[in-house]
Amino acid sequence: MATEIERKFLILNDDWRRQAAAGIFMRQGYLSGGEQSSIRVRLQGEQAFLNIKSATLGVSRREYEYAIPVVDAGELLDHFCDGPLIEKTRYEVAYAGHVWEVDVFEGDNAGLVVAEIELDSEDEVFEKPTWAGVEVSHDPRYYNVCLVKHPYKDWRP
Repeated sequence: MATEIERKFLILNDDWRRQAAAGIFMRQGYLSGGEQSSIRVRLQGEQAFLNIKSATLGVSRREYEYAIPVVDAGELLDHFCDGPLIEKTRYEVAYAGHVWEVDVFEGDNAGLVVAEIELDSEDEVFEKPTWAGVEVSHDPRYYNVCLVKHPYKDWRP
């Protein structure tokens, strides 16, 4: 069984951009997975993936990911996924021995920017960059699967 251990933070400013690799545009959607899982289809540059994650709240979740044909992913996104689709550009930023993934959302989630770090254990020590702010790992609103049903543009301050 594969386990993803990931922590998510809001971004305070654009300082991360000085260290970021070139971004890659992603378009992703979700198939009905029931209450126990989310099933994601993602087009990522010239690659496509099917991802299944347990629908548990927290930093550790079961996760399985498989490469699929790009054409199939496009058809799944266009005909089977709930909308609106998630559109974002992901940037990798190396910092203090870890790779952070910074997602800059577009479309219905424009204005939202979050950073994620994958860890080997829940209690792994890491250095948080100065551009990473409040942790939102336990807030389901920031899960991509939730952004489909409740996009950032509809949030109230």
